[in-house]
Amino acid sequence: MPISLRILAFASAADQLGTRERVIECLPTDLPRQIVERLGLCCDERVMRIAVDGEYHAWDSPVGNALELALIPPVCGG
Repeated sequence: MPISLRILAFASAADQLGTRERVIECLPTDLPRQIVERLGLCCDERVMRIAVDGEYHAWDSPVGNALELALIPPVCGG
């Protein structure tokens, strides 16, 4: 059964997505990697972090019944 997943995008990820927030439908078995590809984003998994429901998450671990997926690109500054 599909779930509604809120996508939060920060910095360059928001630029690519064209918005800072979007709600999509996905399956609990979907992997973050699949969701990001479906959104048409080019993300280097070696530097881009993802968080599911506020906790860092593996790219190849299903999202389950999560409510939120955050895309966190590297940032610099002081």
